[in-house]
Amino acid sequence: MPTVIIASTNPVKIEAARRGFTALFGPGYRFEGIAVPSGVSDQPRSDAETRRGARNRAARARQRRPEADFWVGIEGGIEDTPEGMAAFAWVHIAGKDLVGEARTGTFFLPPAVARLVRQGHELGYADDVVFQSHNSKQNAGAIGLLTDGVIDRTALYQHAVVLALAAFKNRELYIDS
Repeated sequence: MPTVIIASTNPVKIEAARRGFTALFGPGYRFEGIAVPSGVSDQPRSDAETRRGARNRAARARQRRPEADFWVGIEGGIEDTPEGMAAFAWVHIAGKDLVGEARTGTFFLPPAVARLVRQGHELGYADDVVFQSHNSKQNAGAIGLLTDGVIDRTALYQHAVVLALAAFKNRELYIDS
């Protein structure tokens, strides 16, 4: 049974990877989350830093578990823009001989949340304060709190996992011969 290592012990990221792989390829994979450092700030503050964090996580998971078949790095981040503070995540999936990457949809954070993040707090903490919730980053996340669960953090990440897996689904189109 092929093994997928998710470079996090956060249940949201593990479930997003499981759902994404299963949706595209069906059952038959074993999923395991492991803790590895992202090599970026606890709260990545740009598109580039967030993408680097996802890549770093997958690479470090591969170093720790080289016998696996896939390594998944998922990194959530924010970026200040002229329109407001945007939130998103990058997904990086490495296979034995191929890589897939995708970014989630982007949404804007409420000003009260953005203020706390600008003061140096992580998004999860800011969400918990503003929405009076507990441990939202391992549950619905900002998007789940803002949409009353219509789209939660797992669903947001799952979509990007499927997009990143498109390269594996269409391997012959992505391997440059």
